[in-house]
Amino acid sequence: MTDITIRGAGIFGLSIAWACVQRGARVQIIDPNGPAAGSSGGIVGALAPHVPENWNPKKAFQLESLLMAEGFWRGVEQAGGKPSGYARTGRLQPIADTAARALAQRRTESAKDLWQHNATWEIIPAPDTPWQPNSPDGHLIRDTLSAHLHPRQACEALVAALHNHGVQVQQEGDDKGRVLWATGVAGLEALNIGRTRIMGNGVKGQAALLRYDAAGAPQLFAGGVHVIPHLDGTIAIGSTSERDYEAPTSTDAQLDDVIAAARAAVPALKDAPVIARWAGVRPRARSRAPMLGAWPDRDGHFIANGGFKIGFGMAPKIAQVMADVLLENKDTIPDGFRVEDNL
Repeated sequence: MTDITIRGAGIFGLSIAWACVQRGARVQIIDPNGPAAGSSGGIVGALAPHVPENWNPKKAFQLESLLMAEGFWRGVEQAGGKPSGYARTGRLQPIADTAARALAQRRTESAKDLWQHNATWEIIPAPDTPWQPNSPDGHLIRDTLSAHLHPRQACEALVAALHNHGVQVQQEGDDKGRVLWATGVAGLEALNIGRTRIMGNGVKGQAALLRYDAAGAPQLFAGGVHVIPHLDGTIAIGSTSERDYEAPTSTDAQLDDVIAAARAAVPALKDAPVIARWAGVRPRARSRAPMLGAWPDRDGHFIANGGFKIGFGMAPKIAQVMADVLLENKDTIPDGFRVEDNL
């Protein structure tokens, strides 16, 4: 017998399945395209917090999830024997001028309260090391909350953990028990049918992988791009945000601009060779927050969608919240995240 059917084997579907299995539920996962076939099969994996100011439920939820992440991913790795690429090594950002430095200082103080002393946001002198962004001010913002993982590896780690608990991703199957739809852009398009306002849409992103070993170093945000030093000796750079596109999985000159921006911002990458290019379409809910809860007018069906750029960072907490909903009828979905917030 099956307690939960999960349709979609991206980061939301896999992580929610893992949370349900850990509670003893009988789960089946169905995805005709296989695990991480959509945007969850990307290469960047920045788990970076929103700035510590103008606090709201979305930022509070993200903080909880980022603090849960290390335990979540270590548990997945131990259960399945495969690496997720997770590392909480912090993040460095350049400071442009005096005004930017004053703003960073105010955020230093607000982080002490809002981040509950679990992490710091601070200003430091730019170190004399190869791995740093150019900073006109001579100082950098460093936060210790940011982490990163390798999205493809993280999904593979979840698949392995689930496999060792008797759960495999199937290409087809019938709905049994409660049904969770975590089907990304296709799921948003299905929700839009017959509605006067769209509930969400796809946003294309392009990213690149460079050969340069900075494993264990902080991630960088400079030149408007994320620069992620993966533990496997590669650097991920991304990404674009394209509302209008014709070729969802093709890269073009916009990615060349992203690579050029990263090389200009981080001198160490000037001659690093590009070894892979990636493009995909990420699901963005109209509310800009992940969309969680019951599917309107479909009894026994539920939705987890709209991860957009923060899906991997939100996944540990979303997995917990949706397992509560599916297995215990316990609703702790925060305001702004509900399906009805997008109607």
